[in-house]
Amino acid sequence: MQSVDTAVTDLASATKKFFRRVLPIMLVMLVCNQLNRSNIGYAQDHLQADVGIGAAAYGFGAGLFFIAYAIFELPSNVMMEKYGAKVWLTRIMISWGTVSFLMAFVQNETMFYVLRFLLGAAEAGFFPAVIFYFARWVPAGQRGKATAIFIAGSSVAAALSGPIAGMLLSLHDVLGLRGWQWLFGFEGLLSVAVGIVVFFLLDAKIHDAKWLSTAEKSALSRAIEEEDAQHSAGNGTGSNAGGNAKINRWKMLLNAQILLLCGIYFAVQLSIYANTFWLPSIVRQIPGTTDLSVGFLSAIPWVCAVVAMYFAAKWQDKAKSKRPLLVVALLVAAVGTFAAAVATPVLALVFLAIAAMGFKSASPLFWTIPQSGLHPLVLAPAIAIINSLGNLGGFVAPFGFGIIKEQTGSVVPGLFALAAASTLAAGLVYFLKERKTPGARVEAEPRDEEENSREPHSGLATVGSK
Repeated sequence: MQSVDTAVTDLASATKKFFRRVLPIMLVMLVCNQLNRSNIGYAQDHLQADVGIGAAAYGFGAGLFFIAYAIFELPSNVMMEKYGAKVWLTRIMISWGTVSFLMAFVQNETMFYVLRFLLGAAEAGFFPAVIFYFARWVPAGQRGKATAIFIAGSSVAAALSGPIAGMLLSLHDVLGLRGWQWLFGFEGLLSVAVGIVVFFLLDAKIHDAKWLSTAEKSALSRAIEEEDAQHSAGNGTGSNAGGNAKINRWKMLLNAQILLLCGIYFAVQLSIYANTFWLPSIVRQIPGTTDLSVGFLSAIPWVCAVVAMYFAAKWQDKAKSKRPLLVVALLVAAVGTFAAAVATPVLALVFLAIAAMGFKSASPLFWTIPQSGLHPLVLAPAIAIINSLGNLGGFVAPFGFGIIKEQTGSVVPGLFALAAASTLAAGLVYFLKERKTPGARVEAEPRDEEENSREPHSGLATVGSK
């Protein structure tokens, strides 16, 4: 009995060390990621004045990032499985930092389009690689917490991006460079530097971690191996799980529940990236604002989102079903966005803060549904599909807003469309299949128990939530 108690203690100790040592590294990487994704939102007016990039061209270029992201997400995922999360995360950071740095030298619309596409290609696979790394290091009981903290970190990163962008834009004509050149150049080089450091700080495998004791390494490795074995036995995949995962990578594209998840996540991403790329433009409508004040005011919705996500996470832990919470979050996003469309610029910022509390809380709530029931070996490709297709909302939102603004001079119709999309997504949530009891599984296409006992599952197996 003592040995069992010791193993449990060692596992708990190893997990705590992971949260203290590795998760902060991931969060720093996420901050860099957010800075390089969102910096063009703060540079928009300057790019129009200095380079001649109008609203429609800006929206198209902002969205091209997500087209490339969707195209290269699965190939990047395959390469990550081949070379390991540590090497691939390092590659992703250095390459996206390099491309972002080159944005400081953009001279026309074509160059802007090419660099935005390359940035999406460089960054593709980042989120699945992090989730896969968690799956190889964190026991299932703590994996949801790690993912929730990581996703919540995106709001902190978004809140930081505004003040940082404002300060860098204020360096106008320092050393002969425009403020937007300082913005892209500094944030790009920062990502390259962090990427290099990450290579030396992250460990590829549990047994490589010098910060874990021998007993902690053994306990953590054994826990992960036992979970893999249980998933394999439960899914009927056995030792061929890895091979099945590769086959089912493409079958997942035809899975009704996966497509439903993609649609809901698409709506969430519409709101997130419409605000990421156009919030600074909306804030600039407030009289008397400067680059610095726009940066700080633009941080308000993201700070509110951090608070909301904290409480959503607490409620999530107590809820047997995550679907009602997800519906509430989406409806809050819809109401806040609709109110912002009909309010004055100052009140619009208040209502967009309410909307951000909804759509940012929706993201971690959403990921509890597909993550909990997937075999670790198919977890990364399944999430890659949902993430890449859902992220196409990141193309539609900025491009659509750009066209709307260029044609009407206002983003109000775009805000109405966002409110409608969030409302529709809230309705779609009730079509998701979910089991509330621990260990329950939900088939993408229900089959009777006798058939389930005869036929092996495809490796996708579940899209439900425990």
